[in-house]
Amino acid sequence: MVKFLDLQKITAKYADEIHAATTRVIDSGWYLQGKENDCFEANYANYIGSKHCIGCANGLDALIWIFRAYIELGVMKPGDEVVVPANTYIATILSITENGLVPVLVEPDEDTLQIDDSKIETAITPKTKAVCIVHLYGRCAYTERIGEICRSRGLKLIEDNAQAHGCLFNGIKTGNLGDAAGHSFYPGKNLGAFGDGGAVTTNNAELAATIRSLANYGSSKKYVFKYCGRNSRLDEIQAAILDVKLAHLDDDLAARKAVAKYYVENIKNPEIRVPAISDWDAHVFHLFPIFCSRRDELQKFLVENDVQTLIHYPIPPHKQECYTQWNHLSFPITERIHAEELSLPMSPVMTEEEIRTVVEIVNKFC
Repeated sequence: MVKFLDLQKITAKYADEIHAATTRVIDSGWYLQGKENDCFEANYANYIGSKHCIGCANGLDALIWIFRAYIELGVMKPGDEVVVPANTYIATILSITENGLVPVLVEPDEDTLQIDDSKIETAITPKTKAVCIVHLYGRCAYTERIGEICRSRGLKLIEDNAQAHGCLFNGIKTGNLGDAAGHSFYPGKNLGAFGDGGAVTTNNAELAATIRSLANYGSSKKYVFKYCGRNSRLDEIQAAILDVKLAHLDDDLAARKAVAKYYVENIKNPEIRVPAISDWDAHVFHLFPIFCSRRDELQKFLVENDVQTLIHYPIPPHKQECYTQWNHLSFPITERIHAEELSLPMSPVMTEEEIRTVVEIVNKFC
């Protein structure tokens, strides 16, 4: 069986370092808001290139706190609009509606699968306060045009960097291209914890301080509460594990790119479309999506031949029951992507034999 993602094998690569790090935390007797969190935040900010990093409970909270902080600072208010791609994981949308803001969905570009920058301006209204881009599948969604639109119109640029740790745009890492970015360290991510975890990166000191307070019950001083916040903190064990894995992240990304390169060069089945890659630095291959009009049949065929796959994602946000007010809307490109997408096995620990096997089985499908 070729596993979709072998987390045990990934963990085994760094087992000694992880055991040492977790033992250090356990023996310290300090499990929240301590040296491990400080160390990881500093190292991750340095890696991303941002001035500030604030650890939090998960990637969804990271995005929620960005929008909430802008509301607390008077930059946004409930009812304001945020332009966002229609073909994203629902967490991006939830972070907006959680704050009483209004998502304005925009179709993606069919080739890059990222938000179509030619369609953003027509979605902007007097109520628009931000554009939220999503580096979906690990591919950079930022373009110079998006940056210029936000600068010229005074809009905040928010990045959902949950799937793109280490991705680059002209030498700058995603997570440091806009005003603030949310990051997820869910175990399956390129930089994954042993449970949930997240972070915000930004170069804005006031925004960073507000987010740190909001995620700590609304307090920046013990027992003094400026905001009605929540408990959303990155614990010391997760921070220590993430710091270990961060040191190896670039090597892991290189291994992922090698897998992706083999897929791109060797999948020849005419029924299947693979991503068009023009800039390999602008993709870190959290996922490797392929597209097939007979997606469900293809997935069944792969399972029968001992190849695990996943669908990202079967139902787009505007067709979900929790957003019934959008169920009548039509986003044909998004809907086609969600109907045809299938993610192949992708990880830094795949063997050459496993990679060849996946390609051979995909090419046999007819």
